[in-house]
Amino acid sequence: MKNQLTITASITATEGKREEVKRALLKLIPPTLAEEGCLNYDLHEDLENPNRFFFYENWETKEHWHKHNDSAHIAAHRNATKGLVADVIISQLSPIKI
Repeated sequence: MKNQLTITASITATEGKREEVKRALLKLIPPTLAEEGCLNYDLHEDLENPNRFFFYENWETKEHWHKHNDSAHIAAHRNATKGLVADVIISQLSPIKI
């Protein structure tokens, strides 16, 4: 059995570009939720740093997440947000089984 993969992605907008980045991130949600293997794709905003957003994602497998990263909507998002994003930190997580 393959292990579920949890992803956290921290995206920090360049100063003054918060709303543009937020709109671009919101556009990712519908096509991503329609992808095979996507269990959830939840966008959050940081209450202490308004320029920072977080995706909390769960995928059936790492392979599903890789397909997501290679998707047309992710490529379009990267092009649309060039120069608008100051920092991106992606973490791949696995649950600790007791």
